[in-house]
Amino acid sequence: MKRRIAVIGGGAAGMMAAITAGGMGAAVTLYESNDRVGKKLLSTGNGKCNFSNIDLQPAHYFSRDIQAAWAILQQFDNQAACNFFHEAGLMTKEKRGGLYPAAEQASVVLDILRLQLEKKSVEVRTESKVQKLRTLSDGSVEVVTGKSREKYDRVILACGSKAAPKTGSDGNGYVLAESMGHSLVSVVPALVQLKCGDTQLKSVAGVRAEAEVALVIDEKEAARERGELQLTDYGISGIVVFQLSRTAAYALLDKKHVMAYINFLPEYSEEDYRKWTEDRKASLNDAKTVEEFFTGMLNKKLMLLFMKLAGLKPTDSYKKASKRSIDQVFAFCRRFPLAITGGNSFEHAQVCAGGVPLCEVTADLESTKHKGIYFAGELLDVDGKCGGYNLQWAWASGYVAGKSAANNP
Repeated sequence: MKRRIAVIGGGAAGMMAAITAGGMGAAVTLYESNDRVGKKLLSTGNGKCNFSNIDLQPAHYFSRDIQAAWAILQQFDNQAACNFFHEAGLMTKEKRGGLYPAAEQASVVLDILRLQLEKKSVEVRTESKVQKLRTLSDGSVEVVTGKSREKYDRVILACGSKAAPKTGSDGNGYVLAESMGHSLVSVVPALVQLKCGDTQLKSVAGVRAEAEVALVIDEKEAARERGELQLTDYGISGIVVFQLSRTAAYALLDKKHVMAYINFLPEYSEEDYRKWTEDRKASLNDAKTVEEFFTGMLNKKLMLLFMKLAGLKPTDSYKKASKRSIDQVFAFCRRFPLAITGGNSFEHAQVCAGGVPLCEVTADLESTKHKGIYFAGELLDVDGKCGGYNLQWAWASGYVAGKSAANNP
């Protein structure tokens, strides 16, 4: 008799777990609360589905147990992900390190996964939200929905997190995990915009720039990233901010003081910038106004804000302006301070940080609390940077959980 396996959650990790277990001969039922599987997958990579990255290494991931996370990732790495999709018929390409479908359409990746579910004879039950799990005396697990209750030999929890709840990620997986006796590492939004208390930002909302951002927590630098930055009326956004957001979120959760210092000219070293400012003062010494002197540097809206914060008016005479104020404007270009007051909500987050700690699952991703219960995907305390790393974790953990559930005696 075939081993009966239930996979709860029809996202990337859940589909991979179901396909893997089905390919190993198990009878798999996939439960999805939405009216279709893969809804969140369609929005990844701005709809282009950056499904992995050629630069796969532990430094791109976060977890309370990064060694355990890396051991899972090595069992199904970026090459394995490419091989899986190539064998399934998907043409792929590499762009600035990211791995994408050649069509640059997330819908194509979802179509491939749906075909694989069908080929592996996975029964897909949509609009079926699992409300309860119950372990039975014979070692099986009962899965209860609003429509049915059925027994399975193994259950894989791949329900996702709280990020982007419009796609169905409502945090139900955390509830099910806790009902099975598991604890949770505090869950916070990650890969999300950061809020600032500075109302002056309204004047520069919409400005984009290549920048380097240093995150300083309780006066100590905690992280530094370089990439595209976008200023908004409430704070800062862009990939460079997303990479720092989980660190900021945990610091704020602990009531720590968080600052972001923005360098709008990261291509200059400190010494090069100092020399450049002196050369500019010498060459533009005949400038009539302060605005004329600073014209041609950064975005005009930025320069006007920096002048205002330094106590200068654009129409002020450059020769009469104080050296201290002029130097302050130059300083803002390299180190513009912003107090971080919070992150945007789960509705705006691409993923969550936190979840079921890896110390509560085995190397095969089986629960240490209940035999026959497995975990995969974002429900676990693993999250990655932008660039396909979170989807790679979904494929890897889904593969390991699916293989283990189908093979473990």
